[in-house]
Amino acid sequence: MGGTVRLEEILSVFRSFDDVGARSDLLIEFAERFRPVPESMAKPPYSSEHRVPGCESEVYIFPEHLADGTIKFHFAVENPQGISAKGLAVVLDEGVSGEPLGEVSQLEADFVYEIFGRGLSMGKGRGLMGMVNMVRSLARDKMQSIGR
Repeated sequence: MGGTVRLEEILSVFRSFDDVGARSDLLIEFAERFRPVPESMAKPPYSSEHRVPGCESEVYIFPEHLADGTIKFHFAVENPQGISAKGLAVVLDEGVSGEPLGEVSQLEADFVYEIFGRGLSMGKGRGLMGMVNMVRSLARDKMQSIGR
């Protein structure tokens, strides 16, 4: 499974809970740490080029290209009830921001099921996996722009 060391550490915490309710509580804890994209980087209404396709919570992802060649990912979640999207945004930020582009570019979106379970609705699953896919694409685009 493609991922970073930090992301694997986060996923191992989720895996340690067999109970769906306990995993949901953990996800809510992550969502409570969500901080929207700083206004210095982007202000609403956000450009559609940053919108995650198919995401019901209207998620936007903004890459901040760091001096060390990595990316810090910032998220906007326009749906105030978008707890799943906010939780995943925190997982992605804490798990892949600042990590080597080669690792981020290999992310596999199916880890979403480890967090949310296999009972995830098709619509929600498509949006959450779209977030992972967009992060992966941004890392690949950055690698191509610097000739890696």
